[in-house]
Amino acid sequence: MPILYLTEADVRGLLTMDLALNAVETAFRKWACEEAQNVSRQRCQTDYVMLHVLPAAAKTMNAIGLKAYTTGRFGARFHVYLFDPKNGDLSAILEADHLGAVRTGAATGVATQLLARPEATTVGLFGTGKQARTQLEAVCKVRRIRRAVVVGRDAARLVAFCDEMSSVCGTEVTPAASPEQAGGQEVVITATSSREPVLFGQWLSAGAHVNLIGSNFPSKAEADVEVFRRATLVSADSKEQARTEAGDFLPAIDAGALHLSDVKDLAPLLVGRYPGRQSATDITVFKSLGLGLEDVAVAARVVALARQHGVGKHLLEHGTE
Repeated sequence: MPILYLTEADVRGLLTMDLALNAVETAFRKWACEEAQNVSRQRCQTDYVMLHVLPAAAKTMNAIGLKAYTTGRFGARFHVYLFDPKNGDLSAILEADHLGAVRTGAATGVATQLLARPEATTVGLFGTGKQARTQLEAVCKVRRIRRAVVVGRDAARLVAFCDEMSSVCGTEVTPAASPEQAGGQEVVITATSSREPVLFGQWLSAGAHVNLIGSNFPSKAEADVEVFRRATLVSADSKEQARTEAGDFLPAIDAGALHLSDVKDLAPLLVGRYPGRQSATDITVFKSLGLGLEDVAVAARVVALARQHGVGKHLLEHGTE
């Protein structure tokens, strides 16, 4: 059977945030019901290149595969590989830079829908990159956001980001007057490459929901210990993966402000196995690490659309159709 190959342009033309939100939420619900599996990210490297692999399967979503990407001085290159869940044949390959950003935003959207106060209307966002874009878009899909304030290091880039996202989200997006102002909003998002905290717990307002998405290495932390000391509920897309990747957690654990045993996986929270927000003044935290299950679930939906609309190229075992 030919292998469907989708380029970044193909994926951008097919993938919407609404599709990703639905696929990611469904995948987490399947996982909670033991109808899906996620394997934590594995890494290996040469002197010049690091390879990252994230496998996953969701039997009742007809999806099994993996995301593999390389990083180095050249940047990063992302692909998702899907296999036929019945005969094991490689069925599709997707270029997955945009897909990865959208599925990460969707995971935040799912967590925000579950944990943020229903009446939340303001967002504080740290970061102006591609991940920050999809984070804000997803949150605006699940809450009626009337204003977002953004922190960025480059003034010109910050203004351009705010102009773009005002149009994308249909809401007011402006540069923050200060990092403290961003940290005091009802929904707070950190989407940076910082190795040191950019968000401090003393800034958080009562009832805030925080999404931490920038760090998936032990040596990087976007939030200080006080964020966790003030939090009523701390969740993660994968507690198992957090053990080795959640750099945000480690200083808080060392300080006794957080115990890993108290961290809740998002999937069982989503199906009501654990209580979520208990009051309007609770401070809740979602730590996103990025899962293969999210990639595979979204990629399977994109491939189904591509086949329906005749998008992409078909690769044969010894060449291209």
